[in-house]
Amino acid sequence: MSEKISLTLKISKKEIEDAVIKMAKEIEKDYKDEPLICICILKGAVLFFTDLVRNINNENLVIDFMRVSSYGNGTSSTYDLKIKKDIESDIQGKNVLIVEDIIDSGFTMSKLIEHFNTKGAKSVKVCALINKEERREVDVNIDYYGFKLESGFIVGYGLDYAEKYRQLPEIFEVAIEEC
Repeated sequence: MSEKISLTLKISKKEIEDAVIKMAKEIEKDYKDEPLICICILKGAVLFFTDLVRNINNENLVIDFMRVSSYGNGTSSTYDLKIKKDIESDIQGKNVLIVEDIIDSGFTMSKLIEHFNTKGAKSVKVCALINKEERREVDVNIDYYGFKLESGFIVGYGLDYAEKYRQLPEIFEVAIEEC
């Protein structure tokens, strides 16, 4: 059995750029020049993350990367969080900003917040490009977000379907038809 994939534009490049700059300015205002460790959750957040941190004016900003998985190649969470690459920074007593592409069920983010709190972070805040409450099962506070979406499976600007479509500069809703 094969699939036919069709894409419908959901969020334009200009809308993304505007949202990223707005979030960066809010983060800059909240932290001023306090030390801040921004942690990119790979792979999905990498495009958003690079655009975001380039727009934050803070000479004490440090970046780090973490890779986790709870989706595999499907469209819904497996509820089994696997840390594939942990951060290298010492976050003891420091402000942490987790940067994620999308938060939907809240499971992954709740586990990440817990992970950083147990490592002794001074504060842990969350920044997501997409706040998608359609499948929210775990209540998580999203301190900064660009867009709120209610439904649909999306790709582009780092978001993928079975590792495809991440490179698209805009965000599209995916329709999957079994053939």
